[in-house]
Amino acid sequence: MPQTPVSSKKSQWPVWLCWLAMVLDGFDLVVLGAVIPTLLKTKELGFDPVGATFAATISLVGVGLGALFIAPLSDRFGRRRLLIACVAWFSVFTLAVVIAPNVALFGLFRLLAGLGLGACLPAALAYINDYAPAGSGASNTTRTMTGYHVGAVATAFLALMVIPDWRVMFIAGGLAGLALVPFLWFKLPESLPSKAAPEGTLEPAEVAEESQPVGFKSLLQKPYPLVALGIAVASFMGLLLVYGLNTWLPTLMAEAGYSLSSSLTLLLVLNIGAVAGLVLAGWLADKHGAKRIVLMWFGVSAVLLAFLSIKMQNELLLNAAVFVTGVFVFSAQVLVYAWVSQIFPAHLRGTALGFSAGVGRIGAILGPAVTGTLVTLGIAYPWGFYVFAAAAVLAVLALVAVPHVVPGRNDL
Repeated sequence: MPQTPVSSKKSQWPVWLCWLAMVLDGFDLVVLGAVIPTLLKTKELGFDPVGATFAATISLVGVGLGALFIAPLSDRFGRRRLLIACVAWFSVFTLAVVIAPNVALFGLFRLLAGLGLGACLPAALAYINDYAPAGSGASNTTRTMTGYHVGAVATAFLALMVIPDWRVMFIAGGLAGLALVPFLWFKLPESLPSKAAPEGTLEPAEVAEESQPVGFKSLLQKPYPLVALGIAVASFMGLLLVYGLNTWLPTLMAEAGYSLSSSLTLLLVLNIGAVAGLVLAGWLADKHGAKRIVLMWFGVSAVLLAFLSIKMQNELLLNAAVFVTGVFVFSAQVLVYAWVSQIFPAHLRGTALGFSAGVGRIGAILGPAVTGTLVTLGIAYPWGFYVFAAAAVLAVLALVAVPHVVPGRNDL
């Protein structure tokens, strides 16, 4: 099949469509937290604390499995095909949650929806890096990921308007995904480049060199095992921080003696800082190199998280500290994705991103659990912040071991 290069003046459709795919991920981050309190209060579908824990955990398991085992298919069949299929799949099973008669089927539908959603993030980020002009991959990655936080905030606002009618939340998420599918179908060109494709050129998947190995086995071949181990540890720690802080920051601050309203406000401030951090981090990574900036971002995160263990009487200082913490902590994980997109060759980009996101989801599951254990033991403040700081330090140590340039990658 002949190449179909993109014109020098690139369409903005792929950029916005990948961003909207990340909005769906942001929806998924918030939706369960928004509806579970209502389900526990009404005991609808038979929900109790055990059922709520099961639903929350199985959802993240589905997303992790999708990232690990479905996302790599984008290297074989093309980003466009996989992205369309996964958005459609996620949307259908999100709508199916509405008709779940009990907790077991509620969890099953969330698991199945997660399989599709888990592959969306790696496929979308791989696509946007295929599409990005040379030298702009990091900023394109971080800008795309702002959709994640926008989706989370929008879903939280929707919850304020429609809860306790929890089914509306899943109807809105499912219909939004289905509405996105035709735009992906008609406006998204194929994206898997061959090894010889020039930077910024998109081609059909069929022209990729069949001799190039794809899948997780390729990550076990030299020179990738050390790289894969480093990004696995960093992604695990990065998402442990993101989910742990989003879940428990209000509780940690309340235990430190701050008022509940202030603690909830700090969660909003933290996420506003995250959006600002994504824009700044991507620009700096393109300018100074992704490895240098991601190491600095995790290192500064460790210092700031430890600093939050100090009680601050001045409200302005407290909000400023939390804002700056959000700038660094949340975008540190996204910088890992940006670096992965740069350090791996195009024919392994989807596999590597799926591996990074999938392992990271294990951290997303354990982060809230670890912090919750500290809350149960009554030592969440200040030890919760010390645990978070240690996780950031471990991410730095893991990434230091990864070389700046992988042997055989002469294009970096």
